[in-house]
Parts: sequence; C-alpha cells; structure tokens
Amino acid sequence: MRKQNDRSIADEPDSVEDIIAELVDNNEPVTSSGLAELTDLNAEEAKLFFRTWDRIETKRRRMIVNRLIELMEDRVELNFDAIFKHCLKDTDEVVRRGAIEGLWENEEASFIQPLIDMMEQDSSVGVRKEAAIALGRFAELAEHGRLSAEYKDRLSWALLAAVDDKSNPAEVRRRALEAVAPLSLQRVRQAIMEAYRSGDTRQKTSAVYAMGKNCDIAWLRILLEELASDSAELRYEAAIACGELGEEEAVPRLIGLTEDYDKEVQLVAVQALGRIGGSEAREHVELCLSHSSGAVRQIAEQALYELETMTEPASAPWIGYRGRG
Repeated sequence: MRKQNDRSIADEPDSVEDIIAELVDNNEPVTSSGLAELTDLNAEEAKLFFRTWDRIETKRRRMIVNRLIELMEDRVELNFDAIFKHCLKDTDEVVRRGAIEGLWENEEASFIQPLIDMMEQDSSVGVRKEAAIALGRFAELAEHGRLSAEYKDRLSWALLAAVDDKSNPAEVRRRALEAVAPLSLQRVRQAIMEAYRSGDTRQKTSAVYAMGKNCDIAWLRILLEELASDSAELRYEAAIACGELGEEEAVPRLIGLTEDYDKEVQLVAVQALGRIGGSEAREHVELCLSHSSGAVRQIAEQALYELETMTEPASAPWIGYRGRG
C-alpha cells in the first residue's frame, strides 16, 4: 500500500494506474520518479501493466526497459522483476535482451527453463547469447549446492547440448561453454579442452575463460603457458583465470604482466595478484601503488583493500570484457 500524507490532492504523486496510462502517451515524459513507482507491482497493477505494454511503441518500450535497469543499479531497493519477466516475451529483441539483463540478480529456479527456451529457440542470436550468459549464474548456484540435482542436470544437459550442436551460431556455443564451466563434471572439462584445441581463436579464448570458472587446478599448466601468449586476449583471459584458481605458482608470471604493453592485461594482472594473495603478490601490489598508470594505481588500491579486509574476492568484478565480445 502506498503512503499517503497531508499534502493537497494537487501535490499527490500520480497513482500507479496513472503512470502506466502515461507510458502509452508519447507526449508524456518518462520520468525516473514515475518509473520508480512501478516497483513491486501487486497482482492487479501487474495485470494493468501487461495489458498496456503492447500498446507502447517499440522505441519507447526499449527506453523504458533501459531506464528501469538504470534505476535498479542506482537504487537497490527497487524490484521490477514482474515487468522484466513479462518483457521476456516481447516482440522486440532489444527489449527481450534488456529483460534478461534486468533479471540478472534473480535466482529463482523457475527462471531457468525460460532462459533455456530462449537460448535454444529465440529468433535473435543476440537474445540466445544473452540467455546462455544468464544461465551461467545458475550453473554457479548448482555447483555450490544451492539448486536441486534436477535443476543441475537440466542445466548441464541444455548447456552442453548447445555447445555440441555445431548448427548453433558460434557466439551461442561459446557463451554456453562459458556458462556451463562452473560445473565440475567430466563432460564439462572435455568440452573445455575440445574448444581449446579447436583451432578457432574465439573458441580458444572462451575455453581459457572457462578454465578459470571451472576452478580445476589441472588447468594451471595451460593457463601459465597462455600468460605468455602472443595474443593479448588470451593473456587477458589467462590472467583472470589464474586469479580464479588462486594458485601462488602463477604469481611470478602475473607480476610480469603488470608491465604488459596492453593496458587491460596490466589491470587484470594486478587484480589477479590481489585475489591470489600471499606475501610476494601483496608486495608487488603495494609497488603498483606508485605505478605510472593511474588506472593501475586505482586497481592496486582496490586489491589491497580486499586483502586487508579479507573481502570475498568475487565481490570485485573483473575489469572489462574483452576477448569474449
């Protein structure tokens, strides 16, 4: 129930019904304050929104979805899941992709099958790719025992099938491999190795990323080799993967990468040292506080903060997304 106060009727904020009605009118501005009122819609409000949504022109629907995502990033108390779930079936692929992004923190197991369906059947390769990426967080939940065995099996089957299906677009296969990587299954490890040996640069890059998500120390030898790759993309992904594995054996080579000619490789190398920890890694991260690059100095400060506060490493996202774009 929305709060009432002693202000005059003229000063009262629009009702949810009024805000929804205004969304259809191109002459009415879409305001952040109005959209914020669409948080946690009750059943009747949701029905009204769903009836209204298809009457809004495509360009405006796209804009609304983007604004809702921005609002959620700025105000964590807002919840537009009901809206985003409805938008998963929108006729516009940009809206559907935005809906998947908007549901990024949704961990409801009931969301898994719709994502699988979108990965397998959506008419847009971009939507299929985003659905595969989104399934990755559920693979992590399954690996940590936060989903039932039934859902874990459903995830692994669907994602591995997408990887194996050579009729799938390459981007969908790559994202499916990255998504299934957290599952500690022999078939997953086999799929990663097959991609690594495929001869395709993009598949190999995804495989190196997947090695880090798989968190199996057996990948360390390959990752150490890739830290010296001629490809900046592979060095970048290998540095991240070494940070995920957390093995101190990688520290000397990561120290070398903090002076890599590629700036993004420098940054993730410092991050990886911060995640691995240990005296040698910590000492070099401290040295990076006086690095010539301001970006490296900033990342070094963040890495030291995590080391000193024992913050969960995964709380800090890796810099950039190069190599898998």
